[in-house]
Amino acid sequence: MIATLWPSLSSQFLFEFGTMFVIINPYGLSFIFLNHTMAVTDDERRSLARRISFNAFCVLVLSLFAGAPILHFFGLSVSALRVSGGLVVAAAGWSMLNEGIPDENQSRSTLSYGALSRMTLFPLTIPLTAGPGSIATAIALAANRPSWPLSSTLPYVVSIVVAAALSLIILHAYTYSSSMARLIGRSGTHTISRLSAFLLFCVGVQIMITGILDLARSII
Repeated sequence: MIATLWPSLSSQFLFEFGTMFVIINPYGLSFIFLNHTMAVTDDERRSLARRISFNAFCVLVLSLFAGAPILHFFGLSVSALRVSGGLVVAAAGWSMLNEGIPDENQSRSTLSYGALSRMTLFPLTIPLTAGPGSIATAIALAANRPSWPLSSTLPYVVSIVVAAALSLIILHAYTYSSSMARLIGRSGTHTISRLSAFLLFCVGVQIMITGILDLARSII
């Protein structure tokens, strides 16, 4: 049974993982996370990364599983969600793209480990890591999730695997953020941040275009 459904399962995994990876952009966000944790040690940063990755896993699972019921409860269509979610993603990317380069001394946070520990859910997980764009995208993916009468649990298992894989990548990116920053340097960090912001803006525009086309088809 699973062998016959494997192409559909693998396609679902690749689509959900690829979409959420681009939206979250963990390696781009790792430099923002590093700026927030400059005053702590590497061991403390690893501890924060573990807590944030676990929180992100919970947020993604909740979004992927509760997406369709939320849409049905509020009477929202997937097209409307795509347009609004795409607008949020594009606005976030545009804002990041037009941010000025901060002074090196001003960009470094002086928050202690204790203060950052109280911020792991908000704002380090929401909205920094799993923001409105990723939550809206996860809900849209849940609404489009395939289902099969004889194996209705398999799509949900795939979604759990996607959330787990993304949380592990977030853990890796945040844990080694200082090492990556030392490797590529300050200018490389800002270059990657700008490229990530532009990619995020393009993804948001694409999501909006898809939603608008879906709305136009339904009207026609």
